[in-house]
Amino acid sequence: MPEITPETHVIDFRAAEQLLAARDPRGAVKLLDTVIAAHPENTAARLLRARAFFASAQLRAAELEFSIVLEREPDNAFAHFALARTYERSARPDQARRHFRLAAALDPQPEYLAAARFDKDD
Repeated sequence: MPEITPETHVIDFRAAEQLLAARDPRGAVKLLDTVIAAHPENTAARLLRARAFFASAQLRAAELEFSIVLEREPDNAFAHFALARTYERSARPDQARRHFRLAAALDPQPEYLAAARFDKDD
């Protein structure tokens, strides 16, 4: 078995990005599991794994990873938006709305603002 080095984890992370882009989220998760086992504090790897879980409809796992990212980076607008999408797919609209609105407040880009639906009173 080849020696595991820090470079190996970088290569695995980059390969996981490519797998996710190529619509192989389960393959990406497998690579990221080893990266996160070695570097549990790596927020970028956790965010990528959360996206891969979401893409493979593993919503509970995605929710957990997005939540870990937000514990570490509460001002991460993308993580709020992605967690909101996860709640939305899980039929939890109240939780989704809260995170859509946080995402829009942190980064008022059009996609976040549209999802936040500030014009609605509900």
